[in-house]
Formats: sequence, C-alpha cells, structure tokens
Amino acid sequence: MDWDFIANLILASVRMATPLIFLSLAELYSQRAGLVHIGLEGLASIGSLVGFLVCLISGSPLVGIAAGALSGVAVNMIYAYATISLCAEQIVYGMAINIFAPALAAFIYRVYFGAGSELAQGALMQAIHIPVLSDIPFVGELLFGQTPMVYLAYALVIVTAIYFSKTKSGLNFKAVGEYPQAAATLGINVIGVKYLASVICGALAGIGGAYLTTCYANSYSDGNVAGRGFIALAAVIFGRWSAGGVLLACLFFGFCDALQIRLQVSSSDIPYQFFQMIPYVATVVVLGIIGMKKAGPKASGKPYRREER
Repeated sequence: MDWDFIANLILASVRMATPLIFLSLAELYSQRAGLVHIGLEGLASIGSLVGFLVCLISGSPLVGIAAGALSGVAVNMIYAYATISLCAEQIVYGMAINIFAPALAAFIYRVYFGAGSELAQGALMQAIHIPVLSDIPFVGELLFGQTPMVYLAYALVIVTAIYFSKTKSGLNFKAVGEYPQAAATLGINVIGVKYLASVICGALAGIGGAYLTTCYANSYSDGNVAGRGFIALAAVIFGRWSAGGVLLACLFFGFCDALQIRLQVSSSDIPYQFFQMIPYVATVVVLGIIGMKKAGPKASGKPYRREER
C-alpha cells in the first residue's frame, strides 16, 4: 500500500460519497418534517433511468440531472398523497415505492431499447478544474477538480446546516417533525411543510440516482443503485439527523465502497463477493454500535391529523 493507492482511494471516496449525500439529505429533509421514507432506493432508481434517457437524447448531463430530479418528485407525490393526505402507514408506502419504481424503470428501459439491445451509453459529465487551486498537489484534485454535482452536494450540506439552525423557516420546518399539533397552533402550515419536504426529498433522491448514470457511469443497468438508498437511511441515523453528521457518515460509507472496489482488483485469490459485502457490513456494524439512543424527530413516522390535539 503506497501513497498513490491511498490518494486514489480518498479521491474515489469523495466521488462515491456524492450520491449518498444527495440521498441522505433527501431523507434528512423528509424526517425533519415527520416523514420516515424508506423508499429512497426506488426514487433513486427512477431518477437514474430518467436521467440517463434524457441525457442520452439531449446530449446534456445537466438536463439529465434535472429530469432525474423531476421524476423523483413525480413518483414521490404518490407517497406524499398517501401518507400526508390519507394518513397511510409510511413504512408500507415507502416499501411500495421501492417495489414500484425500480420495476417501472426496468420496464421503460426495455420498452425504449428492446430486450436484446446492446448496452447504450450516453454523455458523461466532465470535471471542472478551478484555475490555480486545482494545481495544488492532491488537495487541488480532491477539492477543486470535481464535477459540478460534487460541488453542489457539499454546498447543499452547508445550506442545509444553516437553514435548520439559523433561519426561522428552518426552525418551523423542524417543529413540524417534533410536535406538529403545537406547530399548527403557531400558524405553521403543517400539511404544506410536509408536502414541501416530499418535493425536496423526491428531487434530491432523483438527483442522487441520476448522478450514477450521468457522472459516475455513462450507462444504465438494473440494480445500479445497489442499496445506496438503505445506506443513506443508516447515514442519517449515524449522523444524528444533522447535516454535518450526515456528511461524515456518507464519507465513511463512500470510503468503504471505494475500498471494496480496490480490494477486488488487488486480491485475485479471494472471491469478489466477499469484498462487495464491506459497505453493507459496515452499515450493520455502525447501526449496532450507534443504536437509536437519539431517535430523531419525535413525530417522525406518525401521521398528522388536524383534528387531533
């Protein structure tokens, strides 16, 4: 293990943490409004497919990212209407999204390309190297030589941290997830905040999925989200429902993902499936150690009914 191996591992960790950051922030906004959303895997799947198709047709990865965000919002409105307006069980409908959205993505792909077609490849978003700063050894490439989506992900972490801790709107947002009945008595539109959280959640999850087919790879395949939606759930718990904590958790899981890929390449005697387990084993171990001592927003997962007091 030399310096080049370590440097490449760290660089890969940042890239692989990026979709996790989008997905984890999606869950963070959702839970802060009292909505436990386990359907991130499904939202990312539809965002991945739509982002790829639009990027392939338009030739623009940015347009593909935008389309992925819109598709995530559209699918998440099913969850939002059922859980907010109809007060249905959130876990059940989150799992329904996880079943419905990947199947819909696979169906659209086969209808568009045909069952026996060759693997289609679209445009790949290029990195933007900031002049002078990107020339700094190692740090320049790590911080100033990434794609725009990497910059956006880390900017959103900062914006989210400021929004929830320093703004009146952010405090009102968190109040909905803590005690919605009390928030309603203060004139806060609880239903409106929950729907806003669903829009933000769908958009960020769709962007996280579209990142995989426009920035990380230039093709789509079934199962390419590969459990990142569930890892994002763990990252929110690991990060204690804070933007900074979520960032650290995503970097940790991104590191585990980057490590398993490099171990597959360097170790030919050990079955590759053993290394593929590393991110998921790390998720289970972290949740076992951290536990649920701080269980997040108190009203998270509970339906809100206006008539209740």
